[in-house]
Amino acid sequence: MKSLTKKRTKAILIDLAISSAVTAGVEYFLRKKVKSEAVHTLITPTIVMWTLEYTQLRKRGQTVGYKKMGLVLENEDGSKPTSRQIIKRMGYRDTLSTLDYIKSRKTFEAEEGAVFPHDRFSGTEVREV
Repeated sequence: MKSLTKKRTKAILIDLAISSAVTAGVEYFLRKKVKSEAVHTLITPTIVMWTLEYTQLRKRGQTVGYKKMGLVLENEDGSKPTSRQIIKRMGYRDTLSTLDYIKSRKTFEAEEGAVFPHDRFSGTEVREV
């Protein structure tokens, strides 16, 4: 596994831990109003994770995990990603990117781990700061 890929993995684990803590707080208040367990299992964690990630990437180009690992998300030309690119990236990563990994694991890490399939799809790239 490439060095950049290891950093990206650690960054997503940090972001996941933060998102899980926020989700626990949100669910504490939602449980009183929403009785459907499907909402608490599927929808709330996804919405919280995507909201946190979108907000951080849109404002600074980094999530807390990316900042801790010294990474930044940029356009292929080096500028900040657009809202559309961030949404496309998150959606593809959480749906079809898994299938890409299963189909061809060896080609998953393009350009030394800077471009995963969801990055290629959205036109973004992860770089070290």
